[in-house]
This record gives sequence, structure tokens and C-alpha cells, in this order.
Amino acid sequence: IGASACRQFAEAGATVVVSYNSDAAGAAALVASLPGSGHIASRVAMEETASIQALADQLAASFGRVDILVNSAGYTKTVAANDLDALSDDIIDAMFQVNWRGPFAAIRVFRKLLEASNDGLVVNVSSIAGITGQGSNIAYAAAKAGTDAMTKALARVLAPKVRVMGVSPGVVATDFVPGRDAAALEKLSGAIPLKRVATAEDCADAIVACATHLTYSTGSTILVDGGRVL
Repeated sequence: IGASACRQFAEAGATVVVSYNSDAAGAAALVASLPGSGHIASRVAMEETASIQALADQLAASFGRVDILVNSAGYTKTVAANDLDALSDDIIDAMFQVNWRGPFAAIRVFRKLLEASNDGLVVNVSSIAGITGQGSNIAYAAAKAGTDAMTKALARVLAPKVRVMGVSPGVVATDFVPGRDAAALEKLSGAIPLKRVATAEDCADAIVACATHLTYSTGSTILVDGGRVL
């Protein structure tokens, strides 16, 4: 989803900063494929606030402002909802550390750079698991519910200089959820009113729309789920 958003923002004329945790080669290849110039890649680990701060310092020196921050990084692990013992403290902590604390830390760190834009935008990538309570595990669903609450709270706090929006996908055809293969995606599509799972591009469309079309919206979370929550 993040890579697709990078492509679409670059096509719209933005200078894009691609952050990655472990796949340096993939990030470099993505930067090389983007239209336009000036794009860069930088390692950021969402559980390491110091690495987020280092990127902010780099961008402050190079650009003096940040117009759009997309919090698309995430992590999950499949744990059956009824297997409470398997949802260990370590897994719970990792779910909240990467999926909630990390995005909050990024907004906290980038706040001044976003305010320097005078038209700053944050887009938090959430999940309909935060609404339904169903997903790869209960802690992930809880973290995404927290993401939705964060979006509302910070939209109030950061207005009027910075808008905060959420994009909440349902089932997406990526390898994000471990063990969810093409056969599983095909089976899931039958329960979706629009009869297909989302693509990464569907989600990127919504992210970019927050910047280009939904310019009088803040604090809202856009569902990109084909009607799955209905």
C-alpha cells in the first residue's frame, strides 16, 4: 500500500521520501522507478523513535517542511481469536508498538515540519479490524481501533494547519497477513459485497484523494473494503 501511494504521489508531482525497515534494495528500486526527481529512501523502524527523528532531521535540513505524512507501516501475526494463551504479552506489545505507538511517534516528531507547510496532511492507514474486532489477532484489531481514535483526536489538536485522515482497508491482495495466500483471498472475496478483494492501488487511491480531493475533510476515516463491514 505504501509503495503504491509513493507511485501515485510521484505521478502527481510530489517529491517522495520512501521509508523502509529491512528491504533497502526494494526501497532503492522503488525510488528509481518513480517519475520525477529528488526522491530518496531512508531506513525507519517504527519501533525506534530515534530513527523517525533522524529522518525528520534530515528532511528539515533538506526541505524545511513536510506536506504529507503517510503512516502505512504495520505488522501483524495470525493468532486465533479464541486462543487467548497464544496471544502472549510479547505479541500484544509488538502489535501496539509498531501499529499504534510508531505512527503516533511519527506524527509527534513530524508535527513542526507539517505545520511549516501550512497545509499539512497526515494519513493513517488503519483496518476495518478496528471496527469489526475481527482480523489476524485481537491485539491488532485493538491497535487499529486506537488508530481511528488517534485520527479523530489529532485532527482536533493539529487543526487548522494540519489535517489528519484515516484510510481503513478491508481484505487487500498483499502478503501483509502471514499465511493468507491466493486461495484464501479468493474464498474471502465471496463474502464481500463487491465480490473482490482490494488491491494496493485501491488503497493508494484513497490515500491520495485525502490530499487532492478531500481537502475540507479532517478526522474522518475512509473505508476501502468493498462493503465488507456491511
